[in-house]
Amino acid sequence: MPHFRHEQRHGAPALPVAGIDEAGRGALAGPVTAAAVIFPGGIWPAGLDDSKKLKPSRREHLAETIRTMAVVAVAHIDVPTIDAVNILQATLLAMTRACRSLCPLPHHVLIDGNRGPDDLPCPATTVIGGDRDSVSIAAASVIAKVERDAVMRALDCRYPDYGWIRNKGYGTRDHLAALNRIGPTSHHRTSFAPVRTALAKSC
Repeated sequence: MPHFRHEQRHGAPALPVAGIDEAGRGALAGPVTAAAVIFPGGIWPAGLDDSKKLKPSRREHLAETIRTMAVVAVAHIDVPTIDAVNILQATLLAMTRACRSLCPLPHHVLIDGNRGPDDLPCPATTVIGGDRDSVSIAAASVIAKVERDAVMRALDCRYPDYGWIRNKGYGTRDHLAALNRIGPTSHHRTSFAPVRTALAKSC
C-alpha cells in the first residue's frame, strides 16, 4: 500500500510536498490529464491506492474525500496540443501546469515514472511505481483518472458510437472498429498511428 515515507524524506508534513501523476497518456482520443496533490497534515484517506487497482465507484468516493483533505490542482492538455508537441511533451506540460496551479507551491515534487518536467517551480524526484508507493502520487492518480473519465463521459454524449463511456478513449476492440468504420473525430489524436490509418481510409 502507498506510504508517506517519500514525502517525509523531503520535509513533509512540515514542508509542502506534492505528488503528481497523469491519466490518458496512451489513449487514442481525448486529453491527457495531470493532477498534483499535497496532503498538508500528513493525513490521507483510508484505502487510498493506485487508481488502476480501484473500482470506479471507489475512485469517485476517494476523489471527493481527497479534495476535502488535500490541496489539489488539475490540468488538461487538449488534442491539438498533443498532436502539435507529441504525447510525452504534452504529458510533461500537464504536469507542470498542475504543479504551478497549487497554492501554496510545493517545496518538493514526487512524480510517478522515470521522467519529469524540467520547468517545475521546485526540485523534483521521479518515483518508478510511485502510484503504488507514495500516498501523494496515488492520490494524484485517482484525481487525474476521475477528472479525465468525466471529460470522456461528456464527450461520449456527443459521440456515442466510439464507446468512450466504457473505454475512455483507449484503443479497445470496439473503439478501433468504430474508428475504422466511421473515421476519426476532432477529439482523436492524429499523431497516433491507428488514428492516422483510419483518417487515411476516410479520405
